[in-house]
Amino acid sequence: MLSEGDAAPSFTATVGTSDHEPFDLDDYFGDGPVVLAFFPGAFTPPCTNEMVALQDHLDRFEDAGATVLGVSADSAFSQGAFREEHGIEFDLVSDMAGDAIRAYDLEMDLPDLGLYGVANRAVYVLDGDGTVAYGWAADDPTNEPDYDELVDAVESV
Repeated sequence: MLSEGDAAPSFTATVGTSDHEPFDLDDYFGDGPVVLAFFPGAFTPPCTNEMVALQDHLDRFEDAGATVLGVSADSAFSQGAFREEHGIEFDLVSDMAGDAIRAYDLEMDLPDLGLYGVANRAVYVLDGDGTVAYGWAADDPTNEPDYDELVDAVESV
């Protein structure tokens, strides 16, 4: 797991929309904090709870000038359907190749669910220069972050 003060690994992927837009994390630096929320899989109960909770806090993140991004190994098609079904307004990033998941040292297998190479649940707040200002990773992927603590971390960047 990355620690505060570490340079956040940059990565490219695809945004989970019907247009499958290209994504480059570097494009988000310089415009305020970036919240990277890694999650194991769309449509699973804990991941749905987390993404909906982030959506519920979106106004507070945006008031602090932050951009929220969800990242998972799901296909862009799945993420687009997930966003639509749950009214998620921030971008979800499809990391099917697992490059970002591995770069952030979050790769895990959940063999009981038939999931391999997925992201552990983790949230990073990156400052405008791409430095980790806050990091949290779940001991158990069914755990969710403390959302008030996360908002406080964003507001303090």
